[in-house]
Amino acid sequence: MNEILLFSEIVIVFGLLLITKRLFGRNGLICWVAIASIIANIEVTKSVDIFNISGTLGNVMFASNFLATDILIECYGKKYARQAVFIGIFAVVVYIINMQISLLYVPNSIDIANTSMCHLFNLAPRICMASLMMFALSNIVDVYLFASFKNKFSDQKLWLRSNISTILCNCLENFGFVFIAFINIYPIEDLIAIAISTSIIEIILSLFATPFLYLAKYKIRNIRNEGGNCNMNN
Repeated sequence: MNEILLFSEIVIVFGLLLITKRLFGRNGLICWVAIASIIANIEVTKSVDIFNISGTLGNVMFASNFLATDILIECYGKKYARQAVFIGIFAVVVYIINMQISLLYVPNSIDIANTSMCHLFNLAPRICMASLMMFALSNIVDVYLFASFKNKFSDQKLWLRSNISTILCNCLENFGFVFIAFINIYPIEDLIAIAISTSIIEIILSLFATPFLYLAKYKIRNIRNEGGNCNMNN
């Protein structure tokens, strides 16, 4: 069941990202990064088994951020991808601060949400900081790598550029988060196993994102002319 849901989520989320580009262009992609960053940080609190691999949700939304910044670089330039990443980081900071403040309010006698909100949003500061730190670092590095590969390969080998940068940054994020958040809590071998299993799922997601990147570059046209159409010389 979870495997079917995963592939369905991939098609739906990446498809919605293409629709966002089609309807709202560059600004829509930037907004997507902020929205997806918040959603992913909520989903990541739920653990699931997929293909007998234990992991957390949020992987598809995190992967959509890498896809969104790759599309921004390919179609509009590195500047807008970098802007999207910083807006996404700021959105996560705002989300974390606001949720922590909301938990401080004393619920009244008719409240039905506070207990669930405490379970969902009352994360340990160490886990919270690890998530934010690695989210910021991995997305910044991804923008730098993808843009560097784009210059190196002169707009060719889009699939290779995208997968190398995304897979490397996903692995960086997974290993960094697991070790920062859970070192001295779980044995080292368990931390390595968790990071590897999550990275395998991320690699699969990166490969599935590739066709959507090509669709965004070659097939999708923006309604508005923003002076930043995709480079068609690939």
